[in-house]
Amino acid sequence: MERTTIIDGAQVDEPVATHEVRGGGGLRLHVREWGEREGRPIVLVHGWSQSQMCWSRQIAGPLADDFRLVTFDLRGHGMSEKPLDAGPYVDARLWADDLHAVIEHLELDRPVLVGWSYGGYVVTDYLAAYGETAVAGVDLVGGAVLRTPTFEHVGPGLLENAGDACGPDLPTSIAAMLRFLRACTARPLGDHDWSTALCWNMVVPSEVRGALFAREIDASELLSRLSVPVLVTHGLADAIVLPAMAEHVLEVCPTARASWYENVGHMPFVEDSGRFDLELAELVRQVA
Repeated sequence: MERTTIIDGAQVDEPVATHEVRGGGGLRLHVREWGEREGRPIVLVHGWSQSQMCWSRQIAGPLADDFRLVTFDLRGHGMSEKPLDAGPYVDARLWADDLHAVIEHLELDRPVLVGWSYGGYVVTDYLAAYGETAVAGVDLVGGAVLRTPTFEHVGPGLLENAGDACGPDLPTSIAAMLRFLRACTARPLGDHDWSTALCWNMVVPSEVRGALFAREIDASELLSRLSVPVLVTHGLADAIVLPAMAEHVLEVCPTARASWYENVGHMPFVEDSGRFDLELAELVRQVA
């Protein structure tokens, strides 16, 4: 296998497989597999205005030695299909069907679902629609499970920039995404991470960014009924999804346990990837 993908100046394996999967409503999703095809499966679900490329450390790191890693671009993001009207983004069942389609198409046997930020909504949408039978465990990474009219669980890094980021004026949108990206981490990203992340954020149309805010969400009742293990991975310096969101999960979900990251913001898998990978591996082995 050629090693031609460059991440932080190092060569890493190309995906072991690339798929086009038809999700909810027939929407086309871009899906990639990494790592050990015979290993326990992990599905990594990214957040608002992001891309599967955010998991670069995981697909290039020790997780890939032992596990089957699956990444995909959410509807409206990255290399997946991007309809511009709000309809394809406001129905929770469509998001659930997307994740279900990925699991079914790749024939994943009881994967662990990792939901970062908005990915927490997608994971809980799936669990609400399809149940937990086909899932071994969940890792909510700065994961959002509530979206209320007052946004009390969401931080200023998102609230102060979302309006401009969702508007039609490109210079205004770029400036907002620059501010948002700076707010995602407790310490500045390196040049490569910064420039790459800005690129994948700007690939998402502003109309899609806005549509993702168009529904109210409350997964509390679902979380209260879960029996699979839930790891709550959260940076104490998170200014996008506040630690209060994680505290809510811990309060309502009987199977949840916390992993708090000091001096880390909204991206623990980047800011402290070594610890993140180790804890995720421990979760997967626990439920194997």
